[in-house]
Amino acid sequence: MVTLVLPSDITNQIERALVRSGRYEVGGVLMAEHVGPNEFVVREITVHRRGAFALFWRKMEEAMTALQRFFARTEQDYTRFNYIGEWHSHPSFDPLPSSRDHESMYEIVSDAIVGANFVVLVIVKLQEEGFLTGSAHSYLPDGTVELSRLVVQRDHVTVAT
Repeated sequence: MVTLVLPSDITNQIERALVRSGRYEVGGVLMAEHVGPNEFVVREITVHRRGAFALFWRKMEEAMTALQRFFARTEQDYTRFNYIGEWHSHPSFDPLPSSRDHESMYEIVSDAIVGANFVVLVIVKLQEEGFLTGSAHSYLPDGTVELSRLVVQRDHVTVAT
């Protein structure tokens, strides 16, 4: 099982994006550091503001530019720092992947150009109290999908799902 940690600065960034997008979906890509066996800490995200009530579009140009900058800052150390997957919100639904989400992630993990051994999808939403909740799922090229552990850190508080 993959463990994906959202440090408090990333959690805050996602929460702000969800507040701004209101009832519309928002999302982006996840860039992470491999910190231990099957454990990754998200170091950067992109926020793409092209969503609808139950639909989100990723802007490839923005994602590629952000990834290139991330790789340059991390000196192309791809075994330690790399693209790990995608995130988006389900403000009006449970934070679980839809059938379209599954299809999209299988397309990404099967893409030879991406060259990923696996990718993670994080689906988030704001609870009534305004705090982030969500789920993480890992997708493998053979078509397997696994529930992953999502650790959401807030200043002085850590919540694992």
